[in-house]
Amino acid sequence: MQGDRTAIARLAQRVAGFHITDRRLLAAQRTIESALAEGSLDEATVASYARAVATYFSGFEREARAQLGDVDRRLSRVQQVAFNLAAERTVVAKRIEATGAVLDELRTLGAPS
Repeated sequence: MQGDRTAIARLAQRVAGFHITDRRLLAAQRTIESALAEGSLDEATVASYARAVATYFSGFEREARAQLGDVDRRLSRVQQVAFNLAAERTVVAKRIEATGAVLDELRTLGAPS
């Protein structure tokens, strides 16, 4: 169980880096940290801890993935708007160029513009 102990200790350390307010996970975190410190790690403690961590973090992962999907959709809309505005700008610039050429010719003739 030494290899598992090292992996479990790494996981517990990673989880401890989060600000956790969930009572169930806090209790599981204290239990696993005590078991690691005392060298009394057993399968039931590890399984209970794993369930608590999975339950807690699965919800956040789902929420984050949903948020990422929403942000990606919004970015796509923004990119489409930017593309459309760039195309519209090109059309307007060509219109200015074309009308400006007509007015320049008119000025060379001495006609009022």
